[in-house]
Amino acid sequence: MDKRAVAVLFGGRSSEHSISSATAGGVLRAIDRDRFEVIPIGITREGAFVLEDDDPDKFTLDPHHLPEVVDNGTRVIWPDSTRSRELRVTDATGTRSLGEVDVVLPILHGRFGEDGTIQGFLELLDMPYAGAGLLMSAIGMDKHTTKNVLRAAGVPVVPWVSVTRTGLARDRRLWEQRIRALGLPVFVKPARAGSSVGVSKVDAWDGLDAAFEVAFAEDDTVLVEQAVAGRELECGVLEGRDGGEPRVSVAGEVVISGRDFYDFAAKYLDAPGIDLVCPADLQAGELREMQRIAARAFEAVGGQGLARVDFFFTGTEFYVNEVNTMPGFTPISMFPTCWIASGMTYTELITDVIDTALTRG
Repeated sequence: MDKRAVAVLFGGRSSEHSISSATAGGVLRAIDRDRFEVIPIGITREGAFVLEDDDPDKFTLDPHHLPEVVDNGTRVIWPDSTRSRELRVTDATGTRSLGEVDVVLPILHGRFGEDGTIQGFLELLDMPYAGAGLLMSAIGMDKHTTKNVLRAAGVPVVPWVSVTRTGLARDRRLWEQRIRALGLPVFVKPARAGSSVGVSKVDAWDGLDAAFEVAFAEDDTVLVEQAVAGRELECGVLEGRDGGEPRVSVAGEVVISGRDFYDFAAKYLDAPGIDLVCPADLQAGELREMQRIAARAFEAVGGQGLARVDFFFTGTEFYVNEVNTMPGFTPISMFPTCWIASGMTYTELITDVIDTALTRG
């Protein structure tokens, strides 16, 4: 069998640059080399496309030194029209061909990668790519839009208020009334950021302004969400095969024992107070209901590629918190962990995502 050429895109301009780079380390180590020829393309924090080393160890997630894409002087040149899928690279020695690409695997998190921008770029080139499409990516990246779409589809979501700097400046009293109606505590988060970047828990109203400043540093629109007392559960969703129903994994649980919430440090810097349990302890009927809602949420935002659907479970009701269209994909992240617990290997999961894109064409 001829190998298919896969361009793995990682890094990027968002605040989740290092997490994307760490994801690349896991993917480069586990991807099926018998089936795929890999072209690793890093995107620097400034947005330069560089030809990276095909070296998983270089991008290992180390809490003391997060991996990143550094400008090495190379530049990847994309096709200049839809008539070609050939990539080239230029460096100090000149320009050479990297061959034709069969599919792009964008493992980018956050803005300028997970929000539809890179998907639109690839569609302009008519370049097949894995994961969510342009519109689904844009919807999934914006938490306010996601909640509106889910609510319209009958998917239960956590009550929230969205606010902008200009809105606050124009009528602070009105927005405070709407926010205070949610009750305490609340979570304040950027509308378009992931990995819990810019998220704060507010237990007293005098802490609201500080939380706003943290969130507004990431985005111009900020969500204030009502806190839900319950368990934090997650499951993975994959696009159905041959037009079939979405496939949903078993559930995982984020068990919080020594922190206010599942923040960036707990996710990636090995901070204490968090345990990831998979599979989660649920009754069979509870799991079926969670999987049903996850599939409905996935289809509501576009139903393409993959997603991780995050829930709060009160014991009687499931509320969708977020739909992540390119979830953490490191070997220890919840999305792969849930699929491994469902019977897939990490390598098989990567292959499934790529094969879905190849089939779509």
